[in-house]
Amino acid sequence: MTDTTAADAGIASIAKPAAKPARPHFSSGPCAKPPGWSPEKLATASLGRSHRSKLGKNRLQYCIDLMRELLRLPETHRIGIVPGSDTGAFEMAMWTMLGARGVTTLAWESFGEGWVTDAVKQLKLEPTIVRADYGRLPDLGAVNWADDVLFTWNGTTSGVRVPDGEWIAADREGLSFADATSAVFAYDLPWDRIDVATFSWQKVLGGEGAHGVLILGPRAVERLESHTPAWPLPKVFRLVSKGALAEGVFKGETINTPSMLAVEDAIFALEWAKGLGGAEGLIARSDANAAALDAIVAERGWLGHLAAEPGIRSKTSVCLTVEGADADFIKKFAGLLEKEGAAYDVAGYRDAPPGLRIWCGATVDTADIVALGPWLDWAYAEARSA
Repeated sequence: MTDTTAADAGIASIAKPAAKPARPHFSSGPCAKPPGWSPEKLATASLGRSHRSKLGKNRLQYCIDLMRELLRLPETHRIGIVPGSDTGAFEMAMWTMLGARGVTTLAWESFGEGWVTDAVKQLKLEPTIVRADYGRLPDLGAVNWADDVLFTWNGTTSGVRVPDGEWIAADREGLSFADATSAVFAYDLPWDRIDVATFSWQKVLGGEGAHGVLILGPRAVERLESHTPAWPLPKVFRLVSKGALAEGVFKGETINTPSMLAVEDAIFALEWAKGLGGAEGLIARSDANAAALDAIVAERGWLGHLAAEPGIRSKTSVCLTVEGADADFIKKFAGLLEKEGAAYDVAGYRDAPPGLRIWCGATVDTADIVALGPWLDWAYAEARSA
């Protein structure tokens, strides 16, 4: 730690820290690879083979089985690997299941707003829209569960999460659609309250992009088999065949051709996570990282949390405010850190208020979060004195 923090030094330069984070990868997606990862450690027998071969199907099913085990997902819920990352998975769910009843969309950051746009402009559903500003949650108690309800469990671009699943009505008539891409493997999710969940490997697992994961509870399956959408469905969205769920999709028979390299990369991360003790180990690492970053923020008057209320603050995509910062200042701040190899990709999301965003998911080492603190002091002072 330097002798003088940026808060104390004002605009004066301070000494450049001697030690850097060993792995300065703090991007909120794609996120840091698991510790010890290297391409040479990936299984390669499935590469160059058909994903429909016995080997290909076995590896896809193995990936699904590992996800089920680590997520502690009940057998009532199905898991499918689908195209288009988390966005593709969530839009697949919207296009195939909405329209049977009213819809409520919740938005407190950019991805939630994306689902609002889809519902209003693409599907023309006239949903009830419940919004909150960045850093806040809307009134969850006012949600009408006669509707299908769309929400992000953990807002990647705002650093705001729902506190738990208690606000989701146990006797709901509509379906709960959770965009959980920055939440799975970092929180203990209540699967009895979630009818549809989506995520991508590139977040908490540190996997590769382009593939999404779709989780369906029994009520979602019932909806798929009983409801015919009023709009045409592209081939990559079709989950029903002859009025019944296409079960093969949830047994490794993907709708379109997956990257088996990306699948093997996800398997590596899942096996690494299993070696940590599974879900408990992943959650513990995320919690430790978030606590370390909280300590850094608490020690600096010029840093703050965009989500001021701890109970709704993300433990993965942690969004920070910087005193007096505008977009240009943040660009300069993040650029200094990247140039020094001290932190990559820490500028906040382009639609969010100017600030920093530090990924604290399980693939980041707590020691690297701790080592980041003095570099934030240095970059803040440098950016102010420039």
